[in-house]
Amino acid sequence: MTSVKIKRILSVITVAGLVGIGVTAPADAATKSITCYKGTVSKVIKGANPKCPAGYTTTKPAAAASTAPAAKGGQVAIAATYKGKIAMLWSDAGVTATSIIATATGNDAGLTDLKGSGSSSPQSKCDLIQGAGVLGSGADTLKVTFDSSSKGCAEDESGPTTITITGTAVIGGGTGKFAGATGTLKVTGSFGIKSTAAGTSEKSDLTLNISGNINTK
Repeated sequence: MTSVKIKRILSVITVAGLVGIGVTAPADAATKSITCYKGTVSKVIKGANPKCPAGYTTTKPAAAASTAPAAKGGQVAIAATYKGKIAMLWSDAGVTATSIIATATGNDAGLTDLKGSGSSSPQSKCDLIQGAGVLGSGADTLKVTFDSSSKGCAEDESGPTTITITGTAVIGGGTGKFAGATGTLKVTGSFGIKSTAAGTSEKSDLTLNISGNINTK
């Protein structure tokens, strides 16, 4: 055998050995993978040129819209002290609170302002208060009305004296986050009067403590 043939045989054997040693490296480097979707089912397909099976697509389906029920209302606590002024007009029939304006301190649930009006026809030192008001200002407000248990009691038979208020304010809806609100609030407070003479107008300091839970929708 000539030296040329021997060299060719050795060359083929060497090349074959090199291919045998490194045969998997190029194949692995060329392997690709894709994720195929069909409804809620997904598959990972690998290969040099992977393709999705019939009925599958590489487009991931959009997340299904939530079917969870809408969040229900809850409770908002309030425990605030409102201080301000009450303007009164006396008549032969009783007294009318023409204006009540006060500002809160404490946990006012965002209902910082109080505005209202009311009236009473006192026949004794303790009598029914009929009044309504609005707590808050701007977008979020709460409507409240004194119920039949609410009373104003005078320390003396005639003025000047101090009137102590006790009772319950019924929530009758509102605006903003308090739209449709319900519940009852405890109300205590006081204000002073200088005179009970018919035709007299006066403005006195007023304090109201309001506490309870507001049921929101």
